[in-house]
This record gives sequence, structure tokens and C-alpha cells, in this order.
Amino acid sequence: MPTISVDKHALYKALGKEYTRDEFDELCFEFGIELDDDTTGQEEPPQLKIEIPANRYDMLCFEGIAMNLNVFLGRQAMPQYRLSRPKDGKLLEVTVKPETQQVRQYFSCAILRGVKFDEARYQSFISLQDKLHQNLARQRSLVAIGTHDLDTLKGPFTYEALPPEQIKFAPLNQTKEMNAKEMMEFFEKDLQLRKYLPIIRDKPVYPIIYDANRTVLSMPPIINSNHSKITLKTRDVFIDITATDKTKLEIVNHILVAMFSMYCAEPFTIEPVKIISPHNNESRETPDLSPRATTVSSSFINSICGLTLSRDEISALLTKMCHSSRPSKTSDDLLDIDIPITRADVLHQADIMEDAAIAYGFNNLPRHFPSVSHGVAAALPINKLADIVRLEAAMAGWTEVMPLILCSHDENYAWLNKADDNKAVRLQNPKTAEYQIVRTSLLPGLLKTIRENRKHAVPMKIFEVSDIGVKDEKLERRSRNVRHFAAAWYGKSSGFEQVHGLLDRVMLMLRSAVITRDDELKKGEMTGYFIEEVEDSTYLAGHVAAIYLQLKGQSAVKIGIFGILHPKVLKHFDLPFPTSTLELNLENFM
Repeated sequence: MPTISVDKHALYKALGKEYTRDEFDELCFEFGIELDDDTTGQEEPPQLKIEIPANRYDMLCFEGIAMNLNVFLGRQAMPQYRLSRPKDGKLLEVTVKPETQQVRQYFSCAILRGVKFDEARYQSFISLQDKLHQNLARQRSLVAIGTHDLDTLKGPFTYEALPPEQIKFAPLNQTKEMNAKEMMEFFEKDLQLRKYLPIIRDKPVYPIIYDANRTVLSMPPIINSNHSKITLKTRDVFIDITATDKTKLEIVNHILVAMFSMYCAEPFTIEPVKIISPHNNESRETPDLSPRATTVSSSFINSICGLTLSRDEISALLTKMCHSSRPSKTSDDLLDIDIPITRADVLHQADIMEDAAIAYGFNNLPRHFPSVSHGVAAALPINKLADIVRLEAAMAGWTEVMPLILCSHDENYAWLNKADDNKAVRLQNPKTAEYQIVRTSLLPGLLKTIRENRKHAVPMKIFEVSDIGVKDEKLERRSRNVRHFAAAWYGKSSGFEQVHGLLDRVMLMLRSAVITRDDELKKGEMTGYFIEEVEDSTYLAGHVAAIYLQLKGQSAVKIGIFGILHPKVLKHFDLPFPTSTLELNLENFM
């Protein structure tokens, strides 16, 4: 969850009270946020670091936190945002060209008139854009924001997409003009901007916004033009927003104008802009400040919270959470709710119920024991078994590790000298090549752990008790988890006897005695395990054995394998010393 730093004295002034740390911590808890730190005595001026839920985009800045807390405390009503058209009634227009469909097809904008910036407000404005870019906009890949001094521009505007060689302007904080291709090379060295370059670098055309004089406003999602740079003297702010996600486009627009329209000459007013898309035969005005209308059942809220409140009482609670609520005239149970533009996180009546519970106070909700006859929890049998194995391995002197359950396809197959058996669960859109599939063996994780700790003294003795994943078409989810135990011994000698000894110890604690292959043939008489030499491409020939489990009255089942890894496997994982491994399927003991 994002952590927002705000000036302590400024926030307390906005809230109309000087709080002690405990008092403000309690207020945060009641509202559903968390005071992470108070830097009084550490920084000048002191800061309050507040942890915000990831879905509360309206609280990613000082203005949002102050407004929501003031409404919650009853010190102010929820602002009524409204559109204010120019005196001549003629809206500024932006024409969207069809070429933009190839790169960033959605466009929205707004104008804030008569904004009064000071240093704190300016920094908060820039910080909110950064926070939205990092969170909701997914590093600008879904949404990119541009803000401009409207007095330096002349409408109408056009949103176009051109080949990079045809785009030329001086980027933000630069005086030299360069084309888009040169900018890509120039900003490759910039620590802040270079991570955004791949978003459009390989596209045939780049998005670009021009004014009536063909002056560039910005090249989203990379950089704004230096010509329209916002300063503390800026009074009219033009906001452009481009996106590949239409829903998030409007959410970002709403959050920006809602938070900073309070500083306009006429507070909480926003000037709309007309957007024309001839290729779609579409014309619309943005932003749309209409609240979202919905209904919610008062009995649902009461039943979940354990309350018996009237509809008027629930409406009063929801007002503290910025909603406009009133009893419905169409039903004795429903409430009509108007969700403000700032509350994009409200998607279902369960979200309304949560807001009502917060306003009522979680600590004030009635407490009672659940009306069930049996409420004693117990560990799953497989977890108890895994704990036994984990404890025995640790007591034998082995160190537990916890690698990730995802790995690359090569690590799971090619690096272990194995062919793809089509049992692995694949990720549809892996973020990196390192996380392509769900592992079907614990060995890749153990070997990567050893590789990353090669500088430590040898021998290394590590183990893991965890799940693998395999396809299973018989199940609804088409896959299942299987609990495995694996261990690896890495040192200057083979270590085969060490993993064999660990196997014997674990099997002893699982009440499984050593038997022979001949004993296995006596069905119904013997219970235990035996090993048998096998061929396996992961291991060195002649130094690998399969482990079979014989349960009374059943045929022997292969439950694992152990041996000395093949030199090719060691080379793939950059391991210079011999390594012996053991892997068991614990599900067979259940």
C-alpha cells in the first residue's frame, strides 16, 4: 500500500485541531488508514507518513487526506463539483486523429481556471501525478498525464500520432530541440524516464499533442514540452490524459480535478473541454462530473454489521464517507446512493456496507460468538506431516530455504536435462522470462539458492518443504498442488551418503522401515520403503536411485528420487562443486 508524507502542522491546521500522536493514530484507525510514522524531532518541518489503502486513489495527496478526514469528522460537507463553461459558451476543442488508434487510443482532458499555486500546492500537484502514474496507471503503461500552462498555448488542439522523425520539440527542462528518435537516445541515460521508453519505442508512430500553432504540448507517455511548463505563476492549467484503458482514463481525470479544483478562483469548478473523434463519429465533453447512482439494501448492511439501524441512520453514516444517501421511495428497504467522482473504489453494495461499518466504528460493532456447534480449528493433515519432515530435517543440521514457486521453463526442464512433459502450469502473460511456469520440481529453486550463495563456505546443506503445481484436467481449476520435500548437498565431495542418510532419517520418523524388493512382492504382509537403481537424465549414470513406498495390502509406488546431479545440470546452474539431491512426494504418506 502507498505511503503518503504530509506536512504535520499543515494537516492539523486543515483539520482544525492539534492532535497528539495517539489521538491522530486513533483517528486514522477509525477511518481505515494507518499512521506509519511521525517524524517530529527528525525532520524540519515534521512529516506524518500515512499508509493509504491501494484502492483509495482520492487519498494520494494532502488535499485528499484532509478533505476525507474533515468530511468524516463532520467539519465540512462533501464538495459539490460542477462544470463551469466559458462566458462566451464556446468550449476549447481537441480533435483526435485516427492514427492514435495504433498507440494510445483514448484521450481525456480538463481545465482548471484561476489556480493559486504556492510551493506546497505545486509540489502536491506534481506528487499526485507521480503517485497515480506508479499505482493506478501501472508505470504510465495504462494512463499518462500531462499538465500545461494554458496561457502559453492557443486552442484548438489536436491529438495525433506521427513517425518519430516528424516529431520535434524541446522537452521539459531542456532548451535544445530534438526529434522523437533523438529523445529516445537522450533519455536512455535518464534514471527517471528511461523505464517508460519501451512503452512506445517500437511503435511505428508516437502520440503527440499540438496546439493551433503546431506548438507541442507533450509526447505521452514520455515527456511534456518545455514551452508549456507549469510554474508557480501559472493560473490556468490544461490537463491532457492519454490511455490504453478507458475506465482508468476517466478515474485519473476525476481524481486530478477533484483534488485541485479547490484552489481555483471559483472553488470546485472545472471547465470542460470538447473532444472530437471524427473517425468514430464521436463528440463528447470531459470531464463528466455526474455522480454514479446506485441502490443498496439497508437490511443487507444491518445483517452484515449486526445492527438494527433505520434507513435515515444509515444515510447519516454514509454521508460521513462522502456519499449522498437517502431512503428510496420505491422500496421500504433500499437506499438511493450517489457515489461521488472521487470514490472509484466503490463497485458493489458490499463496498457501501464497509463504508457504513467504518462510519459506525468497527470497535462499536456488536460482538458475539458464532452460532455454530463446533468451532475448533485444526491444521490440515498434509501441513502436520510437512511440519514433521521440516523439523526432522532441521534437527539433522540442514537449513530450510523458501524459493519462489514460479520459475522459467528452461530452469524446470532444459537445465535439468529433461524434456517438456506438458504437466507444468504456464502463465499466460509472464512479466519476465524468469517467471514463466509453476515449478513441477523443487530442485530448480534449491539449485538457484545455492548459486546465489556460492561465496559462502561449503558444504551447504539446504532443504525445502513446499508445493509444486501440475495440470489435472479432472479438476475444475485444471490443476492441483502437490506437497514435496527436497534437499540438496553441495560441496567438494559427492555427498551421496548425506542425502541417503537424510532419507533414512525422514522415513524413520514417518514410521516407514527399510524393506527389500523381495519383501515388496509379498503383498499384504510388509510395509516400508526400498530403493532401486534407475536411469534419469538429471543425475549421473549409476549414481541415482528411485524411492518406492510399500503400504500394507498395496503395490509399491514410486515416491521420489535421489542421487548425484549430472555435470551438465551443474553447469547450467553455474555450480563448480558436486551436488547431491533428494526429492520426495509427501502426498503418498496421507
